[in-house]
Amino acid sequence: MGAAVVLQNAYIPKFGLDLAGGTTVTLSPETLDNKAPSQESLDRAVNIIRDRVNGQGISDAQVARASDNILIQIPGAGQEEALKLVATTAELRFRQVLAVAPAQEQPAALPSDAASPAPSGTLPAVTPSAAASPAASPAGRAVSKALQAPSPGASAEAGQGNQQQGNNQQGGNQQGNGKKKNAEPSPAASPLVTTQPSADPNAAADPLAGQDLSGIDPAVLQQFKDLKCTANNKGAGVLDDPNKQFAACDESGTAKYILDVAAVQGSEISTASAGVRQDTGEWVVNLDFKSAGATKWSELTNKTFNSQPPRNQIGAVLDGVVVTAPVSNGRITGGKTEISGSFTSQTATELADQLKYGALPLKFKVSSTVSVSSTLGADQLRGGLIAGGIGLVIVMLYLLLYYRGLGLVGIASLMVATVVTYLSVVVLSANAGFRLSLPHIIGLVVSIGITADSFIVYFERIRDEMKEGRRSLRTAVEVAWKRARRTILVADAVMFIAALVLYFLAVGDVAGFAFAMGLTTVIDIVVVFLFTKPLMSLVARMKFFAKGHPLSGLDAERMARTDSSSTSTLQEA
Repeated sequence: MGAAVVLQNAYIPKFGLDLAGGTTVTLSPETLDNKAPSQESLDRAVNIIRDRVNGQGISDAQVARASDNILIQIPGAGQEEALKLVATTAELRFRQVLAVAPAQEQPAALPSDAASPAPSGTLPAVTPSAAASPAASPAGRAVSKALQAPSPGASAEAGQGNQQQGNNQQGGNQQGNGKKKNAEPSPAASPLVTTQPSADPNAAADPLAGQDLSGIDPAVLQQFKDLKCTANNKGAGVLDDPNKQFAACDESGTAKYILDVAAVQGSEISTASAGVRQDTGEWVVNLDFKSAGATKWSELTNKTFNSQPPRNQIGAVLDGVVVTAPVSNGRITGGKTEISGSFTSQTATELADQLKYGALPLKFKVSSTVSVSSTLGADQLRGGLIAGGIGLVIVMLYLLLYYRGLGLVGIASLMVATVVTYLSVVVLSANAGFRLSLPHIIGLVVSIGITADSFIVYFERIRDEMKEGRRSLRTAVEVAWKRARRTILVADAVMFIAALVLYFLAVGDVAGFAFAMGLTTVIDIVVVFLFTKPLMSLVARMKFFAKGHPLSGLDAERMARTDSSSTSTLQEA
């Protein structure tokens, strides 16, 4: 841990809301019918947002309801990444593409042998796969270029202006069908060009000329025509109703789509994780659908596979924006899908976390974002640290007065435990989002007594073995350890279980206290087993302790006097 602290140049832990202040965000729900959201959906949203902003529950973020709004307090200033997680619905929906056209108007006339060049971007091609703009979105979410069944052997091959992925082989018939599909590539598969370039000015004025518009809601057609796409598009303010057809832009603002009702929704995703493909080394997001979602996904890929362009594409819509529109080249079964594209470690992990922590049942807008000052500040932090220091000194004095020279072993163990605890807090703060708050400090101070108890149990076992000269110190240290370690483990196990239950049943400050108590309990076991016991084995070889010097705390007269006084007290009682 010391090496990690030095390498990361992180020597001071981050502080929580009560000690360092932070940002307060107010989220207001938006519903399709403008009615008040249900209490159940708000409660679910609170739980999901708490998971997102609080990670493993140690970041000291606070999430609570205030009427129909949700208040989030995020420790630290400038928590932009956490705000993105809070503001987004992260609702991924897979829809069949019904029609597609370039977002910008094309020239009125084009020679038949020179179609208008597509805007920046590339063409999706095969096996639930697509190629799109390589640029990541401002939100840190990469535009994906492939949705496919996980296959280490599949790799992208770049062409001139287009990218094509290897076929997903699901059996002899599907493989044969895939070859048939690819034998006659159609411009209609591209979201960036019209189906049939024409010199007719009237045809050029209609971006959907030549495409099959059957089954498309006239209102959605009008919505499509009125839709204005821009770079870094955020859905053009249109709510994504999964039960209705939908017109949307892609993130680069170069193409717009008409999509069918959602066939598979984000709630059907069981898990999501970021990883690296072994064959290409590119970052991908792996999706694992639930049983019902796997069936729906198989049906969707089969349906699109048997459709004509551009209806053989599957639009992946995230937060009202088309992030990819791959061409289906076969049915994908098994419920496992891979999203690949221009991902980095950060962007792949961010998208996986959003999907893993669940899709919000409501769409929210940020009503206000306010920076707040710390509620306690430096004075209270200093007071907590002074209290902890005083408690540590009192325990050390007690060990010296009662155990004399043997107490030095206990003091050394306490110092090691203190250093390990501090390093653990710093490492967790740098790598796991841990933020030190007053409840954490209280938990750490209380744990001083827990740590001292372990040493005392061991020391008393040693003295019991040495009374009346029955054993030598070296023998007593080993025999006493066998008896003491069971007691230490049982006591620490009870304390750890209590901390664990409190951590999972409570939230906020109480959970923070439980986390600190559980952490120090684990550290206590590590220190006793890896430091205190080996140190006592070395001490037993020293004449000062082995011969029972009066100041060693192991002299026969002192132990006998302690034993007789204890017996007298018990008889009188």
